[in-house]
This record gives sequence, C-alpha cells and structure tokens, in this order.
Amino acid sequence: MIMSPYKNMSTAIKPTTLSDRQLDRVAQQFKLLGEPMRLKILQTICRKPLTVNEIVEATEANQSNISKHLSLLAYAGIITRRKEGQFVYYSLTDPMTLKLCELVHGQVSERD
Repeated sequence: MIMSPYKNMSTAIKPTTLSDRQLDRVAQQFKLLGEPMRLKILQTICRKPLTVNEIVEATEANQSNISKHLSLLAYAGIITRRKEGQFVYYSLTDPMTLKLCELVHGQVSERD
C-alpha cells in the first residue's frame, strides 16, 4: 500500500492569505534563518542567555563573524540583548523560532 504524503491534508491548517507586504516580511525571516551559522547561534542560546565570547567558544567561529550575525538577528527581533555590567547577554526572543527550525528538521529527516 502506498502512503500519500498528503495523508493529513484534511486536518491541515488552512493557509491564510497574506498581503504582499506580509509575504515580504515572512520571506525576510526565512532568509535570515537560511544561514547555517545563524541557526547554530540560535541553537547555542536557546537554553540560556550567553555573551559573545561564550557564543564564539560554543560555535567555534570568529568573534567578528558572530557579532555580524548577532546584529542581524537582533535587528530582526529574533534575539534580544541584555546588558549586565560590562557583559551583553544574547537570548532568543521567541521560542517559536526554534520550534519552526525543529519542524523543518523533522520534515527533512523524514525525507532522508
């Protein structure tokens, strides 16, 4: 028996019709999340807020590269910065971003 990839279509969420502006904003979010190093950063800070140096150590990337990605993610509102003394801590703003990554990973894993 062949299983249809559309087996749950009747219970799927009905798509919302988005305006061109809304579609553009969604595309921008996906574009930001389309960079593997940014995903690695999000994965690194999902459990607890970390400083740039801690993120550099965890990702094994260089500081200027991490700073560039953190700046883009913060500007987009995906992460937040909190200054504590001389340190700045970065954390995930919305856990749904991580959930989205997990959902996509689940789909990709099923296809392998």
